[in-house]
Amino acid sequence: MKNVTDSFVSLGHWPSAGSFGFNTDILATNPINLSVVLGVLIFFGKGEWKNNLLSLSDLLDNRKQRILNTIRNSEELRGGAIEQLEKARSRLRKVETEAEQFRVNGYSEIEREKLNLINSTYKTLEQLENYKNETIQFEQQRAINQVRQRIFQQALRGALGTLNSCLNNELHLRTISANIGMLGTMKEITD
Repeated sequence: MKNVTDSFVSLGHWPSAGSFGFNTDILATNPINLSVVLGVLIFFGKGEWKNNLLSLSDLLDNRKQRILNTIRNSEELRGGAIEQLEKARSRLRKVETEAEQFRVNGYSEIEREKLNLINSTYKTLEQLENYKNETIQFEQQRAINQVRQRIFQQALRGALGTLNSCLNNELHLRTISANIGMLGTMKEITD
């Protein structure tokens, strides 16, 4: 038993590495309990020590393999995720490009429609201006014709009035005969 406790005391002189080390305080570590537990383990595990080391080695190898497989699977999943992310980014760039084209095309289509509407409005206004001018010309011509007609009618009435007041029956008959003669000569010329 003294050898076991001496081995623990000599272990207490090892330098600690970071947070790992041995506590040499007897009250805090209870070396008697530790030595009893280690003694029991050594006594009952004499024959099985090598088997336990082999099974522990196998267990560690299996655990190492599982960890390596998990890392490999994680790397594969990571690669797949990166590939999917690149595909998604590519699709996003493509969609953004198409959206930009639709936006630009939409703006150009709006501008084209705006210009067409402006041109159509100008043409309509021009046609309305032409119709207005034609209507004004027509109304002016009609007014001029009406004024001419009234002036002509008034002149005729005035001339007839003057003739009626100035002419006596004999002069009147001679004027009528002269006019009939002139109309007859005009008729012969036109025939």
